[in-house]
Amino acid sequence: MGTDRLKKLLSHQQGILSKIALGAPLNEVLTEICLSIEKIMDDESARCSILSAKGEQLFHCAAPNIHPEYCGLLNGVYIGPKVGSCGTAAFSKSRIIVENIETSPLWVDFKDLALKFDLKSCWSTPIMSTQADLLGTFAIYHSSPKAPSEQELELIDFFVHFSSIALEKSNEFEKAKQLVANLQHSNEKFKAFTKVMPDLILILSEDGIYTDVYGTSNELLLDSTMDIIGQNVKDLLPQKDAQMIMAVIAKTLSTNDMQIFEYELNVPKGSIVFEGRAAALDHYHPENPKKRHIVWMARDISIRKKAEQEVHKLAFYDPLTNLPNRRMLSDRLNTCVESIKSIKNIGALLFLDLDNFKRINDSLGHSAGDEVLVELSKRLNAIIKSSDTLARAGGDEFIILLEDIGENTKQAIYECESVAKKIQSVFHDNFEVGELAFQVSCSIGICLIDSVNAQTDNILKFADTAMYRSKKKGGNSSSFYDPASQTMLEKQTELETDIVRAIASDEFCAYFQPQVNTCGDIIGAEALIRWNHPQRGLIAPNEFIPIAEQYGLIQKLQNAVLRDICILINELKEASAIDDSFSVSINISQSQFNSSNLKKELFSTISEFDIRASQIKLEITESMISNDIEYTIKQMKELIAAGFIFSIDDFGTGYSCLAYLSAFPVKELKIDKSFIDKILDNDIGFNIAQTIISLGKSLNLAVVAEGVETAEQYDLLKKMNIDSMQGYLIAKPMDKERYLKWHNAKNKPHDLIT
Repeated sequence: MGTDRLKKLLSHQQGILSKIALGAPLNEVLTEICLSIEKIMDDESARCSILSAKGEQLFHCAAPNIHPEYCGLLNGVYIGPKVGSCGTAAFSKSRIIVENIETSPLWVDFKDLALKFDLKSCWSTPIMSTQADLLGTFAIYHSSPKAPSEQELELIDFFVHFSSIALEKSNEFEKAKQLVANLQHSNEKFKAFTKVMPDLILILSEDGIYTDVYGTSNELLLDSTMDIIGQNVKDLLPQKDAQMIMAVIAKTLSTNDMQIFEYELNVPKGSIVFEGRAAALDHYHPENPKKRHIVWMARDISIRKKAEQEVHKLAFYDPLTNLPNRRMLSDRLNTCVESIKSIKNIGALLFLDLDNFKRINDSLGHSAGDEVLVELSKRLNAIIKSSDTLARAGGDEFIILLEDIGENTKQAIYECESVAKKIQSVFHDNFEVGELAFQVSCSIGICLIDSVNAQTDNILKFADTAMYRSKKKGGNSSSFYDPASQTMLEKQTELETDIVRAIASDEFCAYFQPQVNTCGDIIGAEALIRWNHPQRGLIAPNEFIPIAEQYGLIQKLQNAVLRDICILINELKEASAIDDSFSVSINISQSQFNSSNLKKELFSTISEFDIRASQIKLEITESMISNDIEYTIKQMKELIAAGFIFSIDDFGTGYSCLAYLSAFPVKELKIDKSFIDKILDNDIGFNIAQTIISLGKSLNLAVVAEGVETAEQYDLLKKMNIDSMQGYLIAKPMDKERYLKWHNAKNKPHDLIT
């Protein structure tokens, strides 16, 4: 290279590098490069073009002496193997010298355009980065076909190098600019997120200094954001809270593990329960990168904790009395059993059930009953030890768990009896509801918890069984578990399930025992329930009636009997075998009589079958009319007004109610079979029967003798002026079909007694 050209090159190099260093716009720098090489080259027709590569395309950057239309038409041309000099150079990443554009196969698609603007040759060199990446192309055009000299190629390489510096720096600047923009955008998003974030984010140094605060409002801070930054937790918080925070910081930094924990602080918003999450944060301060920090997220979980407490309370506590419920009792009982297995001591479970509590609910409503239960829970809580558990199992049932009452059975029994007496003592004082006062008692069942009784379900079941033993003793007492009673109860439970199935299968039906007057005329019948079991055959009422009573199934059984009565009466009417004086008796239990559904069931059934109410005789017992006199009379009068007739069954065997007998609207007394069995002794049996007959006559009541089995009994009762009789002498109870045949065959008086 000549001295003059070298001087020019150095001069232009200084200007170009100066522009690059001062950050002049890329277009200005590249234009300067183009003008500089054009001035240094020998041929004045030389025109320079610099294109930048973006993806698979080339874009115009500088070409000060080439017609703008040409640059515009080639702008964005795709890189390829036959795309002129520049496109091919970019594709091959090597210099492409085209001495004559008109004849070059590389310019087939572009030569007309080039020739139009007097461009006859083109030497193109790829511009590469220091990492060997394509940055663009550097081209020299001439207005006549021409090949480059060695010096021209050397000169081109100098200016390609300058272009590479400019393009690479521009790219880096754009990347840096984009990075800054991205960072600014991220920072703005972070600020926006933290403004609406309900959590509090704290940056704390390893020394406990508040470095930065992000997130929610100041109501979760001890002070404002500005006031707290730079201060130490040891100076702002009570010692206990500060020690907790410093301990979390130390553990987080020593383990590099995230810590999750709960804590409570008093802040301007009040006493708040926080869920904290802490994680190590290194190099937070660029000025002091060795100083370690943690990021501490604090979330207000007070509402959630309160909800969890409410859920726990609902799950484990009785809402009325706030006592533990059966679920919590079960958990504590399991724990108690495991303890007893390991240390061999003895515990106990006491099952309490209030006696006749239903009368309070029925007479005053459940709110009054609830008042009694709340008061009782307070009284019971006052007498048990803090180590024991008092729970409400539901309804009027309470359970007391005594976890340790002795080392041997004798000591445990003594302690249980002592506790039972204390329990009974809380019932000595009346329970007051408004201006009313109630005397309440309870039945207690006790099951010892030892190596023998060490199954939770059995313990509860055994204590329940023992409680029922207390009920059978008349209530207001306590009983220990007896295995024989448990076996009986399990059989009763099985029978209850079978009764429910039998009701659905229509296995219950009525049997009818006829009643005749002293002339032998059939005046009616008594309907007796029977269970026609598919496997066991006919089952007598005494086996299933008590269970049906206990489990509230008696009304469904009586409905079956009532339907059979109505069907029988209608069939007898159709056969003209009876008149309107004929009636059929049905036994009404205590629970039925007290039920508000009794009238509804009776009215519904007789209406369905179009039966006159006077043909249904309702048999009740003395004990039923001796309780709650006013209610009994009211209930009876409502039914009598509808046409039903009342009879007192088994008269003389219950509590004496002679003083009230005249007050009750009954039409009939029935002498129990036990008296008829002794009527021929001319002693007590005879005298009682005579007394009942005389009493009935004096009160204008019909008297029926039950259980007449011999002709001698029949004749004597006839002489005693009895009104009517029933018993095996006349006929045994029969199902509907056999009764109809019997009734039709034995409708004449002289045929009845043979």
